[in-house]
Amino acid sequence: MSAVLRSVLYMPSSNARALEKAKTIPADAIIFDLEDAVAPDAKRDARGQAVAAVQSGEYGGRVLTIRCNGLDTPWGEDDLRAAATSGATAVVIPKVSGTAHLAEVVRILDEAGAPAELAVWAMVETPTAVLDVRDIAAADRVTVLVMGTNDLAKELRAALVPGRAPLLPHLATTLLAAREAGVLVLDGVYNDVKDLEGFEAEALQGKELGFDGKTLVHPTQVEVANRVWAPSEDEVAHAHRVIEAFDEAQREGKGVVTVDGRMIENLHVDNARRTLATADAIAALA
Repeated sequence: MSAVLRSVLYMPSSNARALEKAKTIPADAIIFDLEDAVAPDAKRDARGQAVAAVQSGEYGGRVLTIRCNGLDTPWGEDDLRAAATSGATAVVIPKVSGTAHLAEVVRILDEAGAPAELAVWAMVETPTAVLDVRDIAAADRVTVLVMGTNDLAKELRAALVPGRAPLLPHLATTLLAAREAGVLVLDGVYNDVKDLEGFEAEALQGKELGFDGKTLVHPTQVEVANRVWAPSEDEVAHAHRVIEAFDEAQREGKGVVTVDGRMIENLHVDNARRTLATADAIAALA
């Protein structure tokens, strides 16, 4: 299956202490941030530190990505060129405005010698991106959509409230596009780093909606995200029962099978296999 991305932690690449600490944080992925978390006069040094971090080999099996500044800034193109051959799994592109924007990103990456496997994670954080998200999800190199809920709420003049009712239509639209295109999709950040109860409630909502994981702004959120998006022991045991019962029914020529009092169809078997694949991938990380 695709990489497990339960917990995806933003780390400011200008902060050497934070980069060192990230080596021991059990996040599934790290976004070395060159954009929002870095002051203008620190952008160049942050770029070098992000590339050095990716190339250090000191972050274990984590997925390592670099969030570049926008192409409408003085740093965006240089960020892309540096990231292209850094060895990162992906470049994270903020405020994607559509396929023309992504085509320009890919052109720069290709010119800079990016390998074919370097992916693009496209951030969906503007009304235009939501309206064009179907095409964005299907664009060249895009393997992950990332919700930028803070910027999206700002652009919409919507409130960030518990339950996120003002954003639910846009979250759902992005999920639909990701599933149609066969790419992963990450939920947005939760801002109150001291409110782990609120964070867990939002993470559970994100999982129930169908997101593959959540972007995070603080290491304390990692354990919760990892737990929420990991199959429980009961879910793994049930998945095994579903597959075993269905396989036995197939061998015996039966068209209907029940497990734990519920009828099982192909869709349930697919879900069970996905559960077991996720559990295996998480075990491999450990």
